Amino acid sequence: MLDGVKKIHLLGIGGIGVSGVARILAGRGFEVSGSDVRESVLTEALREIGVKVTIGHKAENIEGVEMVVISTAIPSTNIELLAARERGIAVVHRSDVLNEIIKGYRTIGVTGTHGKGTVSSMIAWIMECAGLEPGFIIGGMLNNFSTNARDSGGKWMVVEIDESDGSHHNVKVDYVLCNFLELDHLNYYGGLDDIIGAMARFLEGNERLKEAFVNLDCAGNRQLVEMVALRPTGYAIEHKAEFRGELTGLGQLPIRFQGFHRNELLGDYELNLPGRYNVVNAMGAVAVARRIGIEPDVIGKALATYKGVENRFTIARGGGVTIVKDYISHPTGIRKVLESAQDLVDGRLISVFKPYRYTLIKYLQDEYGTAFQGSDEVIITTMYAANEDPIEGIDTATVVEKIRENGLNVTFIPEQLAISDYLLETLVPGDKVIFFGGDDFFRQADALTAELARRAARTSPQDAQPLMDGPLTDGPLAENVESEER
Repeated sequence: MLDGVKKIHLLGIGGIGVSGVARILAGRGFEVSGSDVRESVLTEALREIGVKVTIGHKAENIEGVEMVVISTAIPSTNIELLAARERGIAVVHRSDVLNEIIKGYRTIGVTGTHGKGTVSSMIAWIMECAGLEPGFIIGGMLNNFSTNARDSGGKWMVVEIDESDGSHHNVKVDYVLCNFLELDHLNYYGGLDDIIGAMARFLEGNERLKEAFVNLDCAGNRQLVEMVALRPTGYAIEHKAEFRGELTGLGQLPIRFQGFHRNELLGDYELNLPGRYNVVNAMGAVAVARRIGIEPDVIGKALATYKGVENRFTIARGGGVTIVKDYISHPTGIRKVLESAQDLVDGRLISVFKPYRYTLIKYLQDEYGTAFQGSDEVIITTMYAANEDPIEGIDTATVVEKIRENGLNVTFIPEQLAISDYLLETLVPGDKVIFFGGDDFFRQADALTAELARRAARTSPQDAQPLMDGPLTDGPLAENVESEER
């Protein structure tokens, strides 16, 4: 596919997944260009390594290129995509390019409806600590590496495999880990059975596959195991599995747990990472690491120094208020984050959420209704449709009413930016605020944290600066960005 190609142009190059592919291509000597709708830390970083990035889409952006790379997020009406097809330029999906990139490596792919970034980055860090120097392409900024992709020159490559649009069928790897299979991505799939069936075909259609690992705490994965002829290796904390974790502490930092292989104790491990649910993520990484020969004590040292992925339960403090940012928009993930947030500090727990996609709201409205249990207040703003067509009777009010039906205090603030004004008027020291959503929410959360610190400085100098908490204090944090690829 890439043989004889020199000039490659990527649409939505500021997206976290597309930017990773661009970085690898540039490192291998291709003349790489790309376009997106806005500047970001990712586009600036790509420019620093010689990638030509244009803000705004124009037909002239593809002059002289031999291949145009797209993601599913790029609409068919994109002017550059239309121009490429009119001129007979090869148009290739990002997943196909990813598959081409990883040929010749020993490969580990992490997939599933959520938790991919955390588990794949854990695996990469464990391998790094074991001296394996893995390459990786992951859909998030890895705080241990300060990047989302690298081509290390080693023998291994760890990749996050996106199943949301069916493009996972294009990526062939030696080892596959499926972390969760839950109802999601209903703009593409017809339901949970469709999602599980697609994953079964992905596994059975992969001629490179040596072993599959599945999270048996997930009902969807348990159903998957029954559908495939191969015997996946299970990991869990709540169910019987070959690799099993047991929480030994209270769930406060550091999170302590024991890892077992069958009935043999692998070690007493700890994570300096908020979120008790990360124990099952860690057991997935442990299972893969042990299978490729990494010793338990190396795994333990790596887990203890793992710093997470940007904007996955990222904690900051300003003016005595704890602010948490998390990308999760699925109700199961929201519930788990809120359960773990109870461990942070005493005080009110306020959830801020922007509903995402009509299809998700339609099919998961009851789950959203119960997902915010434990919140003293839930703030909802106008939904993000992600270019989906409206569904009659489904809108932001659907989510508001479902949450209210479960006895929770809900405040609807239609204009997103007005949320900050509301919070500045109502927050008191000790409160915890969790922003569930995307990049625009996170920039707003950062600005809110800074303003809280400034106001507190007038009476309390020790709160003059926003403080990063937990494992992120030692690593640089790049701003996560909005792009055409959410």
